[in-house]
Amino acid sequence: MELLTAAGAWLAGHTAAAVLLLAALNLASFALYGADKRRAVRGGRRIPERTLLLSAALFGGAGALAGMYVFRHKTKHVKFTVLVPAAAAAQLALLLAAVGTYLAGD
Repeated sequence: MELLTAAGAWLAGHTAAAVLLLAALNLASFALYGADKRRAVRGGRRIPERTLLLSAALFGGAGALAGMYVFRHKTKHVKFTVLVPAAAAAQLALLLAAVGTYLAGD
């Protein structure tokens, strides 16, 4: 609980930085999915699945999920259709919990 309070406090004090950081991570994840789809179509060297999933897990879940459906990439792979939405949901829950815990403490 203390970690959530600390995270919420940091977010409250660094809102612009937090938004920019999350936007950058999600944009990077989205771009990775687009680049891998392009490489798949052209027969080029692929981005490892591990890298794609890691980008989703490291606070790029929303970008990865958007990339999957915008580029129609990895949408038939069970591990992607389960893990990427789970990562996005977990990240949203953590963010909401951190902010909620911080606001409740005020």
